[in-house]
Amino acid sequence: MNTTDIAILTGLTEQHIVQYQDNFSLHTAAVSPFIALCEAAKTSGIDIRIASSFRSYQRQAAIWQAKITGARTVFDQDGKTVDVAKLAGMSKLDAVLLYSALPGASRHHWGTEVDIYDAAAVPDDYKPRLLPEEYSETGPFWAMRQWLQKHAAGFGFFQPYQVYQGGVAAEPWHLSYRPVAEQYLVQFSASTLRQCIALHPLTEQELVLEHLDTIFTRYVTNICR
Repeated sequence: MNTTDIAILTGLTEQHIVQYQDNFSLHTAAVSPFIALCEAAKTSGIDIRIASSFRSYQRQAAIWQAKITGARTVFDQDGKTVDVAKLAGMSKLDAVLLYSALPGASRHHWGTEVDIYDAAAVPDDYKPRLLPEEYSETGPFWAMRQWLQKHAAGFGFFQPYQVYQGGVAAEPWHLSYRPVAEQYLVQFSASTLRQCIALHPLTEQELVLEHLDTIFTRYVTNICR
């Protein structure tokens, strides 16, 4: 694998990325399929909007630092706040990794991933929190979730975190463009991630490198296919 491929996988380049809308960016190959998905959803009264898309290594590292140090709220699967200062070792990493990927290992680096919500289901000033209750049967985005389960695959998209499998929490807001994302996942390895982190420091780096093989298995390759 060449250096360009490694840079794409780990979020160290944006050469595969184009700006889409509202300062959100996508992989060049994902733009047209995503537009088609959104247009189809509109016929059912669903207005799909992006809450998050491409993120660089540096951006993911900033999120990671804020959460691992307790400067930004960390939630458990029940939506309760976790005090990471009281945790140590792999337990501390697990608490953050439940909802936030390790820098260099986020699928958002690839530009194939979008976190979405339905703007038609909420007021214009609504700020999506990307929490499970918003996508539950009593939440505003339930109709969109149901529609995606029926139609997303027809446009090449799937939900890698549809249910909790012992790694990343269920994320009903997370869509992935399968044709490109699958290729990237096959190319990716724990060795590539280790090299990236060794060259680009992050908070709790020593602890992360100690448990990197477990992290890769539990949080990177462990997806709903």
